[in-house]
Amino acid sequence: MEKDYKKYNDAAELLKVLAHPVRLCIVRGLLSKGSCNVTYMQNCLDVPQSTVSQHLQKLRAAGIIEGERNGLEINYKVTNPKIKKIIDALLED
Repeated sequence: MEKDYKKYNDAAELLKVLAHPVRLCIVRGLLSKGSCNVTYMQNCLDVPQSTVSQHLQKLRAAGIIEGERNGLEINYKVTNPKIKKIIDALLED
């Protein structure tokens, strides 16, 4: 057993952020599509724009996704390489 809990704490924090159905759906969608904007996500998820934005903020703060401005819209994509493995393990068909 290791006494250095930092890596376990970091992993637990990452899992906490992913532990919501809408955020899991957003991340899985971004992994399959590559990138998309809030309007596209809102239409796919059938939830208000403000709800999508709140979830995106949590994912951004955790370092899971990043947004790239393209004129007036921001396209989001998954940037954490660990996330694909986690999503595949959790949601394999």
